[in-house]
Amino acid sequence: MKPIKRIVIIAAVLAVFIVAVSILVGVMMNATAGIERHKASYTVTDDYGHTVAVPSHPARVVSLSPAVTEIIYALGAEELLVGRTDFCTYPPEVADIPSIGGISNLNIEKILSLNPDLVISGSMVGKKVTDQMDAMGTPMVCVIEKPRFEALYDNITAIGKLVGKEQEADSLCNALTARCNEELGMRNEELADSSNNSTFNNQHSSFTPSVYYVVGFGAGGNFTAGGNTFINDIIRMAGGRNIAEDVEGWSYSLEALVKEDPDYIIVRREDSAAFCGMKPYNRLRAVREGHVIGIESGTFDLQVPRNIDAILYLRKRMNQ
Repeated sequence: MKPIKRIVIIAAVLAVFIVAVSILVGVMMNATAGIERHKASYTVTDDYGHTVAVPSHPARVVSLSPAVTEIIYALGAEELLVGRTDFCTYPPEVADIPSIGGISNLNIEKILSLNPDLVISGSMVGKKVTDQMDAMGTPMVCVIEKPRFEALYDNITAIGKLVGKEQEADSLCNALTARCNEELGMRNEELADSSNNSTFNNQHSSFTPSVYYVVGFGAGGNFTAGGNTFINDIIRMAGGRNIAEDVEGWSYSLEALVKEDPDYIIVRREDSAAFCGMKPYNRLRAVREGHVIGIESGTFDLQVPRNIDAILYLRKRMNQ
């Protein structure tokens, strides 16, 4: 073989070798970086009392709560979402995120198939699922809805920390606080004292209408939001008095509803026609007088920034 040809062949082999080594080194560096990112974690105690080691910079997040999903979008962290539930429908763009199905019958295998490095759940996911996820080695943090309106800020802060959007969470909380002050006329100290009816009810009128919120109705029983719910706070902030404010939990008797015969009834818009057309609800004064307020799902029954929209809407409808 001629010397020149031999040199060319050797040079070509060396070039291929160098490229291969470079690629291998790059892959190893990326893998190492991935391992280091996975190792970089901190410990949190969630709302169910579980101590969880979560990644400092999650890249793949599955949300098992409509409220969590909405807050993630409000924080501008939607690029992290790789999975959500069928009930996560706001904002509309969330339809582009793959769904893992329902909440009560969670498909653990489908969740794990999305290869999440963090799962965030809410009030509808119980301890059993959390234990299953722990056993699978996938960190799962529960951020549940809480009894008081102002706890919304705590949830925003908690989710912001989990998804690496702490500054955005602070900004969102400040914006919501300013909105409460400007549009609702409520300061932080007033929100903190939301157990005092007079804080809200008499700001705009001496009349405090009685209000009933329909969670469930019909043959399956009557359910509403009792006094130990953030929904009760929203009703007060809108200027009303929840007729179930002395009730803890969600069950309410038909007899009590008929006896109270509230001035206004709040119901999800999609349920309004069925409720108003069913006996004995159609004989309630609020139904007969056209004081049934159909409200957009999610603005009232989830602990999310849109709660303020619900308060303003209810105030307008109740002429407060």
